[in-house]
Formats: sequence, C-alpha cells, structure tokens
Amino acid sequence: MMFDRPFWRGRIEALLARGRPVWLSGVRRVGKTVLCKSLPGVRYFDCELPRVRRQLEDPELFFRRQGRGLVVLDEVHRLVNPSEVLKIAADHYRDVRLVATGSSTLAARRKFRDTLAGRKSELWLLPATLADLRAFGIAKIDTRMLRGGLPPFLLAGGLDDTGYRDWIDAFWAKDLQELFVVEKKASFMRFFELLLRQSGGLFEATAFAAPCEVSRQTIQNYLQILETTLTAIVLRPFAGSSAAEIRAQPKVYAFDTGVVCYLRDWAELRDDDRGFLLEHLVLNELLAHLPRERIFYWRDKQKHEVDFVTRVGRGAPPLAIECKARSARLDPAGLEAFRRRHPRGANLVVCLDLVEPIETRVGTLEVRFVPLTHLDGELEGPRVGMTRSR
Repeated sequence: MMFDRPFWRGRIEALLARGRPVWLSGVRRVGKTVLCKSLPGVRYFDCELPRVRRQLEDPELFFRRQGRGLVVLDEVHRLVNPSEVLKIAADHYRDVRLVATGSSTLAARRKFRDTLAGRKSELWLLPATLADLRAFGIAKIDTRMLRGGLPPFLLAGGLDDTGYRDWIDAFWAKDLQELFVVEKKASFMRFFELLLRQSGGLFEATAFAAPCEVSRQTIQNYLQILETTLTAIVLRPFAGSSAAEIRAQPKVYAFDTGVVCYLRDWAELRDDDRGFLLEHLVLNELLAHLPRERIFYWRDKQKHEVDFVTRVGRGAPPLAIECKARSARLDPAGLEAFRRRHPRGANLVVCLDLVEPIETRVGTLEVRFVPLTHLDGELEGPRVGMTRSR
C-alpha cells in the first residue's frame, strides 16, 4: 500500500540538508519503509535480508560502492553492530546522505553501544498527523480516532481487530526480543495492555505490580522499555517553585488512539470518548511540531489540572492547552489555577465542534478556542507565543 506523506518527506529532506545521517524511528507499521521509498533518488536496503546484512559486514566497502547519493538502511537494528555502521558513515562518508530506520530510539543500548551524539539528526515518525489526514483525503476525525493513525489500519475499509492482535504479537516477537531481555512475557504483556487501556492517566508503578505479579521496580523497567520503543509517551509535570504543584508523578499516553480503542473494545464513540481521544490527537500533533522534552502536563495538589503545557520557543512563556470535544464544556478552574502561578502565556482550547478559531474571555482569562483541524497552523504560527494578560 502506497501513500504520500509530504509533511514528513519535507522534514527528512530538511534534516539531510544538515549533512548528517538521519535516524528515523517509529513503531512498526507507522510507515517508515513507504516514506523512505518515496524519497527522490533513494537507494533502499532492507537489513532484514541476509544478503544486505552480509554486504554491511564491511561498512567501508559498502559506503565506498555507494558513492554520492541517498541511501536508506531500513530496520538497521537487525545488524550485529548498527551503531558502528552509522558512525563510520557519519565520520568518513559525508557524501553519502544516509537515512537509517528502526522501531525504537537509539537508547536501546543492547544493540546500540554508541548513540552517535552530535553525529546524527533524529526524527520520530508519528501516527497520522493532521497534515497526513489531508494528504490521505480523510475528513472524519472519528475515523482517525477509531482506526488509529497507522496507515495500513487507517486506510483500511473498517476496523481491523486481527491486524491489531497481529501487531501486538509482532511487537513482542520482533521489537522486544531483539532489543531487550524480558523474562516474563505474561507479566509484561499484561502491563502493556493495562497501561495502554488506561492511557492518559497518572502513573503509579505500585498500582500495576500486583495485577502483573512483579515488583514495583520491574514495572518501572517495563515502562522504560515501552518509552524506548515509542509505544508509551511519558509526560513529566510542569512546575515552578510552588510546593503546591505536582513535581514528579508522570502521565502516560498510548502511542495511538487505534490501539486504545482496540483494547477498550470500542466500535463507536460517545462524546466523552471523543474528548478522551482528542487528548491523544493533540499530543500527537504537539510531538510532530515540538521537541518531546518541551511537552508537559500540569497539576496541583488540589487536583486542578491542565492537559498540556509547552514552550514553543526558547525563553517563550508557557502555552497552556486544554482539550474539549465541545467548547461549551470548558471549566476554566484548571487554567485559572495554572495562571495564578504562571501568569504569562497564551491559553488554547482545542475543540471538535468549531469551524474557525475564536477568542473570548472565560472567567479571568483570555482564551483562544481552536478547532482540531487548525491546530497545526496554530503551532506553526506566531500566536501561540503571545502573552495573554489576565
């Protein structure tokens, strides 16, 4: 199945222009192979094939034969020493424009002994973004929510339960077994399913230890594996100097709405379900446009909460983002509590029931209500960095 993703193709080409190898990561079936094959003039090598792995046993000879041009090494973690291959390309074959792909971050130390700090650019290919939906011709947000953003599932004719079951089985058999040592499959997969079913909640390791029949420390190790393989997104709390703010407990989101709907056995959506899944789509869009380390949530000890807080630029005031299926359902208490401690910055409410953005005063705050379909434009434009006075 071929599908065009010009947003991501442009991102890869911009990173290649920096003159360093590009590490393209993303969960399986997110579209890394199709995206790489769509790059103009690419020479594609699938490292799952034994003949390709044999060629790369001598990386210097391999790259000398390539000369100038664009080379893709797909599933590079299948090599015996992938970091050595990438390091040789980065240090000695600058004329080769290299893209390497894998299903995890370079923090998977069992295979990657060198994370190539300063020698490579990184790009996390996410499930379908708003730009992808436009490219695919998908207008219904419910379709994106229920089927998820992995292109084979999103572009299928309906819900694919067998496909998701196969995806989970392959995740265990290929992604985990090649990169990590996980001794108790039943416990790990129980944690995987419980965590993703409860996506978007505050994480407490102790709550998972008993049902998974492992220790609290083992649960922490499992979460680190899921974060490394990009199947769980861990958000840390945003906090200033106030002791009333939550400072340590993370929130954890599943990598995509499709797997959440599959694990919750949802075949159709209610308004409350849409509000819950909207958070995931907003987070997906934030990750597509901003560095992961700039995205937080906020909560205080009185349980006031803001879905997402981010800084769009260096030194910019914090942007507070709330997600509501219907704009009229906004309770400003969380935003007001946040702004009492962090008064500078814009307030954005992302909704499903609007056609155009509107700005209005809610309680003591000036708030910009934005339809989900406009969010990427908001993140790329100057408005989000503007200060909204109380």
